[in-house]
Amino acid sequence: MKRMILAMALMGLLASGTAWAAEAEATLDLNSAYVWRGITFNNGWVVQPGLDVTTGGFGINVWGNFDLDDYNDTLDKNNFSEVDITLSYSFAIERLEIGVGLIEYLFPAGGAGTRELFVGLGLPLFGGLSAAWNFYYDVDEVHSYYTEVSLAYVMALMAGLEMEVGAKAGFAGKDFALAYSAAATDGGFYDYGFSLGLSYSVTDALNLGAAVHYVNTLDKDVLPRADIANGIYGLDTEWVAGLTISYSF
Repeated sequence: MKRMILAMALMGLLASGTAWAAEAEATLDLNSAYVWRGITFNNGWVVQPGLDVTTGGFGINVWGNFDLDDYNDTLDKNNFSEVDITLSYSFAIERLEIGVGLIEYLFPAGGAGTRELFVGLGLPLFGGLSAAWNFYYDVDEVHSYYTEVSLAYVMALMAGLEMEVGAKAGFAGKDFALAYSAAATDGGFYDYGFSLGLSYSVTDALNLGAAVHYVNTLDKDVLPRADIANGIYGLDTEWVAGLTISYSF
């Protein structure tokens, strides 16, 4: 809780100080499930608010998951089950975009928090096509890594309306796989997914969006199917649909 209060105070300082020339964006997502790196944390409806403040390449983000449904009696609805605080720095070398940072994972409803260091690379290829690679290493509870590669294609459909098509695949270390599922036996190719989204700019500051995501496992020994009744997390939900609203200020 102290970390979250500190993060909110820093965001307020960055967003309000004109000398920082900070930019801020508030987001609110409504999703039919909460799936993270192929793992289902809730197969029911969730609300996920976020606030992002950036200045001079430095950024801080606070994001939360609020469960509207419970998940087979493993969590209670109408509670925040997770709050993430991300500190980052991004810069560019010619066309290559580079980001590094720290993610603090907090679980207000119970469970040990943890933290990850990350590095990410992004490269526009041609037209609206871009590629990205992200690497995460848990330095607290898990002491292992997860990495993913992705492609995204953005196309303008009409004034203010864009469509984005994406694809990703993940790879995990053995200790990461074992930490997140009691049924995992090895590390290796983890999850893959596809997405299709629409985004409409109502004004320069206000955006509305809708998206659908498909996710599945690349190796059931690494990312097994979930058996929540027996306390085993893993792949349980393959399709996720959501709506989003964002406001920049």
